[in-house]
Amino acid sequence: MRKICVVVGSRANYSSIKSVMRSIEAHPDLRLQLIVGASAVLDRFGSVVDVIERDGFVPDARVNIIIEGETPATMAKSTGLGLLELPTLFELLRPDVVISVGDRFETMATAIAAAYMNIVVAHTMGGEITGTIDESIRHAVTKLAHIHFPANEAAARRIVRMGEDPAAVHVVGCPRIDLVAEIVAGDGADADGDWLDREGVGGHVDPDAPYLIVSQHPVTTEYGDGERQINETLMALLDLGLQAIVLWPNVDAGSDDVARGMRKFREHHRPAHIRFVKNFPVETFVRLMRRAVCLVGNSSAPIREGAFLGTPAVNIGTRQQGRDRASNVMDVGYDRAAIVDAVRRQIDHGRYPADHLYGDGGAGGRIADLLASAPLHVQKRILY
Repeated sequence: MRKICVVVGSRANYSSIKSVMRSIEAHPDLRLQLIVGASAVLDRFGSVVDVIERDGFVPDARVNIIIEGETPATMAKSTGLGLLELPTLFELLRPDVVISVGDRFETMATAIAAAYMNIVVAHTMGGEITGTIDESIRHAVTKLAHIHFPANEAAARRIVRMGEDPAAVHVVGCPRIDLVAEIVAGDGADADGDWLDREGVGGHVDPDAPYLIVSQHPVTTEYGDGERQINETLMALLDLGLQAIVLWPNVDAGSDDVARGMRKFREHHRPAHIRFVKNFPVETFVRLMRRAVCLVGNSSAPIREGAFLGTPAVNIGTRQQGRDRASNVMDVGYDRAAIVDAVRRQIDHGRYPADHLYGDGGAGGRIADLLASAPLHVQKRILY
């Protein structure tokens, strides 16, 4: 039985790997090991570990690797701290495969530690193009990984062009789409309004009336400009006058700037139609995205899940620059008037046809089957 270790470091990590974790647990030839750390264990980022445990997963270990400050220096130091802590846990757990998820800075520590310890590294969501430091991290992890699970053919071609063995590149779809497909197939009914009133802060949002979802994170290569950027978005929300659910930013460098802008806005304007939320259970987030009239910000969710759902989206700035996208996305800069205009145009357009650019909902099962059957080699060679 192969031991497969998943390292979850953030809310985005968890939504990106949850269906794979379920499939590994259900597979007769695999055993799931789980390490939870980084922002996923911090209360100010929503204590994602509590959500993970409520979903029935039992972490084998928790690891604190975040150095407070959210600057480029603390980001680099947190990566280094992860590289100090994770090898000890890998020695204790002795996994056959470690899964490195996406492009978060903690995934770099995960991939480096496992590769140096001659543990097979499997990488999900590689080969994609985006702005900010995530682009570099993603491709660096690709060069450390031994098994690749890209979401689509375009990403797979990029991985092969980086010199990776085509036999180790498996197009499986994005695991995040698996959860979306389940909800679309069901009735989607739940007391999301009660959850918002209980967990969020700020104004009341009625999910049965039109609303926006806003998720805007710092752009690490534009460090120092986060407060101005989020202020343009928040002032656009005031101009629009629509209900809005606004998510707290992630832990990347510049997070304090974005969070400070949000706090100032909330305290000064006290908008009765805008609610601020630290973290969502994955299923609640998907249901709310499905019913939203428009998704706004610079998260990848409007591009990935939004494509499958057909929800109109306005992508702001450079964080997702170059990422493959479907017809549901409209791009704008950090400009209040441009954001307002784009949101109104997207609402007028209404829903888009569902697009399977990032998968059809079966990624988790495919990844588990491949983890159980694929040859495991740690020796690599560039193939061009």
